[in-house]
Amino acid sequence: MHLEEFRALLARHARPDWTTPIDGVLISRVDRSDPPAPSMSGTVLAVIAQGAKRLALGDKVFEYHAGQYLVASVDLPVTGSFTDASRERPALGFGLTLEPSAVAELLLQAGPEDTPRGGGAASTGIAVSDAPGPLLDAVVRLLRLLDEPRDRAVLAPLIKREILWRLITGEQGGIVRQLGLADSSLSHIARTVRWIREHYAQPFRVEDVARLAGMSVSAFYRNFQAVTAMSPIQFQKQIRLQEARLLLATHPGDVTGVGQRVGYDNPSQFSREYRRQFGAPPSRDAARLRDTARSPAGVLA
Repeated sequence: MHLEEFRALLARHARPDWTTPIDGVLISRVDRSDPPAPSMSGTVLAVIAQGAKRLALGDKVFEYHAGQYLVASVDLPVTGSFTDASRERPALGFGLTLEPSAVAELLLQAGPEDTPRGGGAASTGIAVSDAPGPLLDAVVRLLRLLDEPRDRAVLAPLIKREILWRLITGEQGGIVRQLGLADSSLSHIARTVRWIREHYAQPFRVEDVARLAGMSVSAFYRNFQAVTAMSPIQFQKQIRLQEARLLLATHPGDVTGVGQRVGYDNPSQFSREYRRQFGAPPSRDAARLRDTARSPAGVLA
């Protein structure tokens, strides 16, 4: 029953840019199964109502189908595609941005006995589970507010808090709880992830980034790999190549210049690693990008 109404609400309110009148809520509708494309995951809850999605993070692959949800607690470079979508039966998905401050507020309000205890070590930044009835019910009630603009401003924040609470106390609650804990291993790794993203074009020593996380090199490396499924250097390479692809979409004739801007001093190395990542040399891929419409969102795309 939940899924049937869930699909109907998503199909009725889907927009080309996937936005909705409710802040932080996205609706995706995809009419075809395109080849896997790179994007950033965002920190998000994504629930599939129809279709299926495959997402790769480093050497890990996540698949989720109708009635399942994915949580991304760190903004990570992923490659994904819907594997079951057509014009006759489009893939439909719901997304909710996860705000660390909102998670922290709920954790402070709840008593220690109300939330399960989580381990101290960081776990993977992305996880998939079956969506329990109470979570789907809350998502559907939030989407109903799209038809009730008078009630939206008052009730939407309350239902979003309920959805967060269902996540915090659910199967993947450990990941979501760490998102709101300022001193959690996940929060320290998230800080270094942001630093690498902001300084992706410059070389760095793992020792310096470990110091930023407040960890020993061995502990930092272990936790970083657990969260991102990549080493710090591999993560930097993913960010560089994704940024290069974005730049090439607007500067297709300046392959060497784009490679230098994202941190590659050697054009041959840039071309080789770009082709390995995207399946075509930079110049050919840039031409292909100009002819292909790009989806606007990360794990929902």
